[in-house]
Amino acid sequence: MSLLPIIGITMGDPASIGPEIAIKALLHQDLYQICRPLIAGSADVFKNIQQKLNLNVQINAISKVADAKFEFGVIDVYDLKNVEIEKLQFGEISAMCGEASFQSVKTVIDLALNNEIDATVTGPINKKSINEAGHHFAGHTEIYAHYTDTKKYAMLLVEDKMKVIHVSTHVSLRQACDLVKKERILQVVELLHNGMISLGETNLKIGIAGLNPHAGDSGLFGTEEAEEILPAVEEAIKLGYDVEGPVPPDTMFAKAATGYYGGVVAMYHDQGHIPFKLTGFKWNAEKNQMDSVKGVNITMGLPIIRTSVDHGTAFEIAGKGIASEDAMVLAIESAVQLSKYRKSVAV
Repeated sequence: MSLLPIIGITMGDPASIGPEIAIKALLHQDLYQICRPLIAGSADVFKNIQQKLNLNVQINAISKVADAKFEFGVIDVYDLKNVEIEKLQFGEISAMCGEASFQSVKTVIDLALNNEIDATVTGPINKKSINEAGHHFAGHTEIYAHYTDTKKYAMLLVEDKMKVIHVSTHVSLRQACDLVKKERILQVVELLHNGMISLGETNLKIGIAGLNPHAGDSGLFGTEEAEEILPAVEEAIKLGYDVEGPVPPDTMFAKAATGYYGGVVAMYHDQGHIPFKLTGFKWNAEKNQMDSVKGVNITMGLPIIRTSVDHGTAFEIAGKGIASEDAMVLAIESAVQLSKYRKSVAV
């Protein structure tokens, strides 16, 4: 047991489904056979969820990692004591919840940097609540980059055969077009290649999307392909990467879903997220809810491991006990895999 990696899991926004999916994930006994999970957040929030859902688990509030029991049936919570439970309203934006979720993230970053835990997994946060608390970040990725002093990083989404990395993420579409540059594309190709290897992917062929319709159609619909993307592809080939592009994204993602590519490069947020979520998110029209939400978000380029669920706070169903923990389980499993790989190359 003592050899298993310690995985620090953030609470997410306490008004969201974050605490629910964290506690539900740790009801999967098999996770305790591959890691030692530890949640960072408010113990009162998890006691509230445990009582509301009538779950047969014990909440073990601790103030240091050494006090964790790491036993199935016991939820170890690194207690930050930062939520006034009587003021908590599910589904509502608030500075209190923003501060609590931010401190949960900052705590696992600090624990990982101090080598007290082996990897971090994040639950969903609400960006408006975070900003109302005075922390002006666009999202998790930017928080991690800031507090680890990381300059070259990228968001990698993973679900079954689909692995998507992004040239840009949380910027306007107009800004995203300006960020399509040769140097940045080469950065994310390297990050994707390394990420695929660390996840155990054997197919290292990378597809690189075009930016414009039909990948520019020989300059008829834009010049970014000829001026930035193609030169990046040619340079990547010289560097020894197995890449193809620029590929029209409507074709590229159809091939990626079959495993033709081991991973693909998207030029901006929605270009990568929409096809990715089509493969991992299963909507039930009759019940008007998601049956399953699968997909892992990994921040590549950091000195510590960070994986995350790739879905939002789902305020509309928070506190109702119907949220799917699938993505959280996958995020924990991915963190374990990345931890094993990192330890193997460090030997």
